[in-house]
Amino acid sequence: MPGSVRGGVMTVCGLVLAAGGSLRLGEAKQLLPFRGRTLLEATLDMARACAFDQNLVMLGGSAAEVRSRADLTGFTVVDNPDFSSGCGSSVRSAIAHVRADALVLLLGDQPGIDPADVRRLIDAPTPIAVCRYDDGLGHPFLFRRECFGSLSGLHGDKAVWKLLHSGAFPVTEVPTAGPVPIDVDTREDYRRLLAGEGR
Repeated sequence: MPGSVRGGVMTVCGLVLAAGGSLRLGEAKQLLPFRGRTLLEATLDMARACAFDQNLVMLGGSAAEVRSRADLTGFTVVDNPDFSSGCGSSVRSAIAHVRADALVLLLGDQPGIDPADVRRLIDAPTPIAVCRYDDGLGHPFLFRRECFGSLSGLHGDKAVWKLLHSGAFPVTEVPTAGPVPIDVDTREDYRRLLAGEGR
């Protein structure tokens, strides 16, 4: 995927966070049915359409069941034994496996991301980029390699947001049409996703 990095071609890793324990939902949300496949598979299909140079998926809660039931073809699976401490631990665990110049952070329960928006995110000139939807900021995020040291020290559930707002790195907000795509934390979120609300 093209991008400028010191006059060359910027390589990009797609990192799908799918290690959550689904505590609010009560069952593995990665495996919820969605349009003929699982919710995670729908997100992975979206990530494949982005044509990243490297694909990683983080597993933790229900990892064995996800491995046996979801098609993870084309993705390197990284296990996060500390998944219960929040998504910061997944990002921290993933960094050692990223070979690319930048990573795009995707949520495993948010299949409605448009690959065209991801491409525009990658073209942003700053170390961090985030989508600015009609109703606020939202995933995906882009982090260039100069941020990786900070990412490797993340802790907690909103750690990437804290880094985004910390002022440590310049940030580009990429205008993105429509509302923030639904991610599934509750039964109501899942109902809205199935009903086609949002994306």
